[in-house]
Amino acid sequence: LYARKDIKQLGIAPMTSMFSCGNNERRVCDTIHPQIHDSDRLAMWRGNGEWICRPLNNPQKLQFNAYMDDNPKGFGLLQLDRDFSHYQDVMGWYNKRPSLWVEPRSKWGKGAVSLMEIPTTGETLDNVVCFWQPEKAIKAGDTLAFNYRLYWSAQPPVQSPLARVMATRTGMGGFPEGWAPGEHYPDKWARRFAIDFVGGDLKAAAPKGIEPVITLSSGEAKQVEILYVEPFDGYRIQFDWYPTSDSTAPVDMRMFLRCQGEAISETWLYQYFPPAPDKRRYVDDRIMR
Repeated sequence: LYARKDIKQLGIAPMTSMFSCGNNERRVCDTIHPQIHDSDRLAMWRGNGEWICRPLNNPQKLQFNAYMDDNPKGFGLLQLDRDFSHYQDVMGWYNKRPSLWVEPRSKWGKGAVSLMEIPTTGETLDNVVCFWQPEKAIKAGDTLAFNYRLYWSAQPPVQSPLARVMATRTGMGGFPEGWAPGEHYPDKWARRFAIDFVGGDLKAAAPKGIEPVITLSSGEAKQVEILYVEPFDGYRIQFDWYPTSDSTAPVDMRMFLRCQGEAISETWLYQYFPPAPDKRRYVDDRIMR
C-alpha cells in the first residue's frame, strides 16, 4: 500500500457479516426462526497465544470496539453452530453459512482487531464489520505491506487446544436454577448468563476443580454455578449479573476457566447493554381467575 495522503483509519482484511438474533440476543427475533445470523462470533488468536471468543450482538445503537494486539496470529467472523434445528430456515440456510478466517503471513505489529456492530431490523442487511487497524498513524508517502491468507470454510483452519465456547445464553436472573421463576417473579432484578464450554481438557480438569475467572467493567456477578451437561458432554458456567448503579453504559464481561492456576479454556468476551433503571423489574401479566 502506498499512501497518497494521510489516512485517519485504515482497515486491513475487512469483512462484513450479519447478526440479527441468536441465543444471546432475542430483541428482534419474533419470528418462527430461533436464530438468524451469518456469523455467531468474532474469534481471535492473539499474538501472545490467547484465544478469544466474542459472541456477536445486534445492539440498539451502533457499537465500535477495538481489541488491541501485537502481531496477531489470526482472527475472523465464524459460524460454528451448524445445527439446522437452531435456525429452522429453508431459504437462508444459515446453518450452512461459511466462516471467514484471516491468517497473517507476516508481522503486522501493533494495532487492533476492530469490530463494528450496527443495529438491524432484518436479515438482508449486513450489520457486522471487522478489520485490522494498525496503531501507527498513516502519513502521506508511507509504504505498508500486510501479507495474509483468507480461508472460507465451515471451520477455521486452526483451532485452540483449550476448551472452547459452544454457546452463550442470556435471560431472567435472580431465581434458583430449576425454578424458573418459581411461584412469583424475583424481588430483585438480575440478568442471567450461561456460557457452555466443550472440548479441551475439561474432563481431566473436573476432578481437580474447575474455576471460572469472571471480570466485569461494572456490576456484580452472583449465583455462580458450574454445571456438567451430559447431552453435549461439557460444562455450563452460569452467573447472574446485578447492577450496582443506574448506568446504562455497556458492560464489558470477560471469563475463562482455570484449573490449578492454569487456563484451560479460551477467553469469553461479551458486551451487555443494561436496561434503564425503570425497566429493571419483572411484570407479571398473568390473568388469574
